[in-house]
Amino acid sequence: MISVNHKIHDSFTVEFKFGFNCYKQDQNLFAVNTWIFIPYSLDINSLTYHKSQFYKDLRSNIRFITPVFSLSKLKDSTNQPLTLLNSAIELTISSYSPKMVDNLEYNIKMFCAIYKSSLRNEAIKIKQSDKGNKKNLTEKLIKDCKEILLEFREIYNKIALSSQKDQLINYIHFGDEFLSNVTQKQLFRITNHLTEESVLPNLYSDILALLTDEIEYRKTMGFEVAVEGCPKENRQLVFKSGSLKKYIESELFLKTTKRKDAIFMEQLYFSIAAGISMIFATTIAFTFQTKFGNLTIPLFIALVFSYMLKDRIKDLGRFYFAHRLKSKYFDNRTDIAINQIKIGWMKEAFDFIDQSKAPKKVTQIRDRTPILEANNRYAQETTILYRKLYQIDRALMDLNSEYRVSGINEILRFNLWSYMQKMDDPYVPLYVLDKTNQYKEINGSKIYYLNFIMQFKYNGTIFYKRFRVIFNRSGIKEIEEIL
Repeated sequence: MISVNHKIHDSFTVEFKFGFNCYKQDQNLFAVNTWIFIPYSLDINSLTYHKSQFYKDLRSNIRFITPVFSLSKLKDSTNQPLTLLNSAIELTISSYSPKMVDNLEYNIKMFCAIYKSSLRNEAIKIKQSDKGNKKNLTEKLIKDCKEILLEFREIYNKIALSSQKDQLINYIHFGDEFLSNVTQKQLFRITNHLTEESVLPNLYSDILALLTDEIEYRKTMGFEVAVEGCPKENRQLVFKSGSLKKYIESELFLKTTKRKDAIFMEQLYFSIAAGISMIFATTIAFTFQTKFGNLTIPLFIALVFSYMLKDRIKDLGRFYFAHRLKSKYFDNRTDIAINQIKIGWMKEAFDFIDQSKAPKKVTQIRDRTPILEANNRYAQETTILYRKLYQIDRALMDLNSEYRVSGINEILRFNLWSYMQKMDDPYVPLYVLDKTNQYKEINGSKIYYLNFIMQFKYNGTIFYKRFRVIFNRSGIKEIEEIL
């Protein structure tokens, strides 16, 4: 199964998060083909926007899908996260070694990452539930958060029994501060939501009590706290929070090694092109030598002429075979590994294509309005095809991970700055009549649309999704899924 989520990452970057759930026990093959339809006026084409620039505008991270536990299960000492964490603590205390310390650090990271995911899922559930359930769900979340934080912070007391506690305490601090960060973040988000839904009065005191306790706890532990009117301290808080997020989630990220794909076949085809050009030049030389003899003016002219054409034939052959390679092979191959053990690969390819070569289904989903369709006859949208193919070995993935994960995520960030450079000014003047029938000038936004049509293939199933990015020179305004 393949899932996809989208969001605006920053003013100039859109983010797509692909989830690949591996149900087969051996090799799982996934394909994601994306057609990008670009307005003609942005002047993005094969002459102005090269393959290397496209890959510069992309940033990809591949990681495990976080193991799924509800908050109530996460706090249960009989479930895997807490069991593994407590076991790692006991082993580290009883038989201290660098290997045991690494194992404890791993389990702290995994526990914190699972907590973050579980808390986020519970917060989403609250937002999507009806008013009658919001109160109960929120009260349960507050109770579960208190118990989980208390359970984790007991680690300080357990580590105190170790003679090597100074070497372990930093890892506990990092996990503790991360848990506090994500708890505050989600509680404030839930508070905002409940305020909008007019459900807050019954719950405000409970949420506020937990937030107050966390802020006091952070001060006691020396963690950064947000303070109004203190930009320097707040800047440090943002920096530290970002660093902790990268540190905790590092255990979920997989090692990737990228290299150019199909190098052998490319060189083979190019060698064939060189051979064809050499055959042509040699044939001309032999023919004129046989007819006119050695050291003659006609032979000299023929050799010069054949040399001129030889290079052109070679270049044309390389061009022809390069385009043949596009449809059968990929630009890059990325090997995916856990602790040096390869569990799969990902291949990708970028090409400009003619609109007529896009599948009929893709053209239908694009669904241009009549005015756009009329304009498209004279100023065609540019079409990019971005192909991706993934292979993941489920058995190897399970063999090299303590937790059973459902698959992998790819977080793909696409920076659109290259597409904004030839845009018009973001605002244009408009004129209206005010209440006194006097004309008045106002600003209207000049916007552009970038359409992404994605085709997903897995286990014989094919489905499509369309996303539309609304943006102008000042940045991305909105990204929406068109159903």
